[in-house]
Amino acid sequence: MTPYLQVHTTVAHRDDAERLARAALSEQLAACVQIAGPVHSWYHWKGALENVEEYTVTFKTRKDLLDALIDLLRRLHPYEVPEILATPVLEGGSAYLAWLEQELLPVGNLRKRTKRLWPTVPR
Repeated sequence: MTPYLQVHTTVAHRDDAERLARAALSEQLAACVQIAGPVHSWYHWKGALENVEEYTVTFKTRKDLLDALIDLLRRLHPYEVPEILATPVLEGGSAYLAWLEQELLPVGNLRKRTKRLWPTVPR
């Protein structure tokens, strides 16, 4: 197994997806972000069955950056209870994984950044 993860969330609007992507990339908490959609989501919310169009946002990151990425997403996410799910990357192409590592915040540098607040990204 690799130290890498794919982290997924959904949002109602493409501009929200792009805002989350820019924030994660600017902090090097993700090396790549993919936005797909719209997709049709069905779920129960506050006693009602909901059917909405959403955009899926997938972040490529490393396990040691997960807590910081989740914190960033929670701060900037427009939903009251955002879907934030992490899936391990079991294997991958060696060249791609090397590129991924190169683009992420270097191991050990996260502690240096935790003393400042995450940036406010314009909506």
